[in-house]
Amino acid sequence: MLMLNIGCGDVCFDGWVNIDLDSKAADLNIDVRDGLPYEDNSIDYIYSEHFIEHLTVNEGIYFFEEVFRVLKKGGVMRVATPSLKSVVMQYLSDDWKDQEWIKKHGYEYLQTRAEMINLSFRAWGHKYLYDEEELKRRLIEAGFNCNNIFQKELNDSEFKDFCDKETRQESDLIIEVTK
Repeated sequence: MLMLNIGCGDVCFDGWVNIDLDSKAADLNIDVRDGLPYEDNSIDYIYSEHFIEHLTVNEGIYFFEEVFRVLKKGGVMRVATPSLKSVVMQYLSDDWKDQEWIKKHGYEYLQTRAEMINLSFRAWGHKYLYDEEELKRRLIEAGFNCNNIFQKELNDSEFKDFCDKETRQESDLIIEVTK
């Protein structure tokens, strides 16, 4: 079984090929915007957490096309990313400062909702945030069947290899798609 953890950063999984552009912890350092170095229909599972938002829309579509190309029939990709809807809902919330990432990563200095939402859109190399509708749209554009795209809960999957993979509470948009 061949499983890829794409955009792994320092979070590597045993039994997976951990891929990142510049992580010293990764098994393979490549820029997936240039494609995936695997044969067509050769991969069983692909996982990515907090990765897709670092690509432009066109780079994201190309990435999804590459995923579609390399996944075996019946292969599955799981994408976990911050949700645009959640970011906007937090912006509109009276308790917008009560977010785990603000407390955990030292962003208590944020003084306004505008500062928080702009940080969410532009910091950490973010280029494009998705909601469920937009993520599904881009997967379909890349070749996936709309009937094989499902929203999932944090750390929960019918596929045991995807259970308990999320490491960030703010991974609140989780999609599994089967080829």
